[in-house]
Amino acid sequence: MITVKVLRKTQEATGIFSYELARADGAALPAFSAGSHIDVTVPGGLTRQYSLCNDAAEQHRYRIAVLRDPASRGGSVAMHDQLKEGDTVQISEPRNHFPLVHAQKTLLFAGGIGVTPLLCMAQRLSHIGADFTMHYCTRSPDRTAFRDEIAASPFGANVAYHHDDGDAAQKLDLARVIAKPDAGTHLYVCGPGGFIDWVVKTAQQQGWPTDHVHLEYFGAAPQDTTGDQAFQVKIASSGQVYEIPADKSVTSALLEHGVEILVSCEQGVCGTCITRVLEGECDHRDLYFTDDEKAKNDQFTPCCSRAKGKLLVLDL
Repeated sequence: MITVKVLRKTQEATGIFSYELARADGAALPAFSAGSHIDVTVPGGLTRQYSLCNDAAEQHRYRIAVLRDPASRGGSVAMHDQLKEGDTVQISEPRNHFPLVHAQKTLLFAGGIGVTPLLCMAQRLSHIGADFTMHYCTRSPDRTAFRDEIAASPFGANVAYHHDDGDAAQKLDLARVIAKPDAGTHLYVCGPGGFIDWVVKTAQQQGWPTDHVHLEYFGAAPQDTTGDQAFQVKIASSGQVYEIPADKSVTSALLEHGVEILVSCEQGVCGTCITRVLEGECDHRDLYFTDDEKAKNDQFTPCCSRAKGKLLVLDL
């Protein structure tokens, strides 16, 4: 973990603050690439993931932006209400599960606060002179973070804005924009689950190859757990077998027996808790693995996923 200081806290739009983070002594931070995120230990002790939205060429600071979510589990409210300029906070080194790949053309689709990793991508694509367009969808202009910054940037002309409360002419006609899949074009989408699902489903209907469509969720939809059953987990190194009750996750049940698996988001989004599966069939409930990766059945996210059968043997 790295201790950083909040140099600036800035309101970027209605309900959105950005936070500029740096080492207190001004020393360089670990390098990162477009699409990266960091873990932040927010006031109260929770750990949450936030995408870096400053230029990836910078090493003197990190910048994140946080939407105050009325349905928050505590993270965004604590960030908005308790974290102030001058405070120190613990963060992880950057990780990137949403990297840019080389492409002849790139299409970026941002839904609300999902603009954060895509803003960093736009900065990078602009820097290398790449061909790209970003479609930025928000509820209204006042909820559109970084609009002035984007307008003043070298890539301002590459960004199209679409607002829910605007007239029909400015709405995103997604089917038209991605009507013609091209072998040299890659598509990136980030935002609320419904927005991502709309973009991905439309791309599938238009015939886009799945490996040309890249996405990152910020949170998982609530799971229907009414049919959950108890099962057992065997620890390969010790041979110990533990019962996982229907109402507890694998990580929380194992922790009660002193078996700790590092977790962060606890929603199957970030990939922190990924564990190898040696035997048994997984009931995957994450948003991290692709369908092909899930089909291999050799790893799972124990923070939210379960077993389809009676036993999982874990490489722990």
